[in-house]
Amino acid sequence: MSQPAIIIDNVSKRFRSYDSNRPTSLKEAVLHGMWRGGAKRAFWALDGVSFVVEKGIALGIVGRNGAGKSTLLRLIGGVGKTDSGHINVNGRVGALLDLTAGFHPDLTGRENVFITGVICGLTRKQVAERLDEIVAFAELEKFIDSPVRTYSTGMQMRLGFSIIIHTEPEVLLVDEVLAVGDLAFQKKCMDRIRTLKEKGCTLILVSHDTEQTRQICDRLLWLRNGRVVALGPTEEVLNGYVNELADETRRRTPDSANMTSTQFGTSLRPQTNRFGSQEVQIEAVQIFGSAGPSTTQVASGEPVSVRIRYFANKPVPGPIFSVSLSREDGLICFDTNTAAQNIELPPIAGHGEIVLHLQRVDLAGGKYFVDVGIFEHQWAFGYDYHWHVYPVTIQSPRVDVGFLHPPHVWELARPNESAQTIKRTF
Repeated sequence: MSQPAIIIDNVSKRFRSYDSNRPTSLKEAVLHGMWRGGAKRAFWALDGVSFVVEKGIALGIVGRNGAGKSTLLRLIGGVGKTDSGHINVNGRVGALLDLTAGFHPDLTGRENVFITGVICGLTRKQVAERLDEIVAFAELEKFIDSPVRTYSTGMQMRLGFSIIIHTEPEVLLVDEVLAVGDLAFQKKCMDRIRTLKEKGCTLILVSHDTEQTRQICDRLLWLRNGRVVALGPTEEVLNGYVNELADETRRRTPDSANMTSTQFGTSLRPQTNRFGSQEVQIEAVQIFGSAGPSTTQVASGEPVSVRIRYFANKPVPGPIFSVSLSREDGLICFDTNTAAQNIELPPIAGHGEIVLHLQRVDLAGGKYFVDVGIFEHQWAFGYDYHWHVYPVTIQSPRVDVGFLHPPHVWELARPNESAQTIKRTF
């Protein structure tokens, strides 16, 4: 019988927090006293965590910010040491934790591929054999010999992702880094991860994207304050986790009899299609397509922008904004949020707005809703969430089965007439 891929045995990890005004130099320490430099308190990021992951299993880890998810992933990847307990990993590890870590800005993309590949355990010959595939996957053929400092953040992340997945890891650690590039490239990343899983790679995924977790993971680990709340089948654990957030949000939703009406003519009814404590309120939502703002008609494959105008009646630290596209039956077709894309927003107060730009929406024709929300910075509850309030109709000249309609090509090559290839693009 083969050994499990990962064994976590009663693992605990402690950190210390310090005064924000502690001295940052020897001069300040001498002038203001060393007493300010000491740790204020210690806290346990992980407290007695134990579980086993069998080979070829995809395990998701969910929990609020600060629950210990990233700390656990880094310990599994060999970054840091436990204060107690043991971690045993069987297999070559690939870690998608910080995709641009280790890149030297003055070296070219090609040179960074060789350096990072060797650091990840490949020989120089193996990197050379995979170089063309790495560059092609990252879609950086025109820029690979330019210094990395000239790359955009997205280009650097694409290159980092491509290097790691081409090391063919036996254990892959993924920490909220799948929002790489545009929607088409994100789909390509997801497809490659599924391929690795099908080949027997063990996957540990930390994500705030519940649909992504549902699609990929076989089992789910739920952490709260560094402790295991539940470990089991994905759907079962995910339902408990989502329901905890929903229950707390419903509890905080005011029982106002008549809340705001929208520019779409829909009355926002509490506990029906508007939920949240209302410390931050969504004042208006505009959907931009090729026809302009406040559109309700969008052609499949067109870019779409969603503008959320809000008002915070008191300072709110780092809220999370979310946008999803769902069908009339409630099926979520696309979901994203600022936390999942590692966007840490500053505290907000008063009036403001935030805009999400989707480079293209490849959905099949039909009626959908744009659902928007603003959540507490640790996902503890929702400030304001509007469900099935903003309708949008996706127009497509064809009738498609399912809800996705990505660009695709049919190619027919007759066996004895290769020069007469027939292609049709949809």
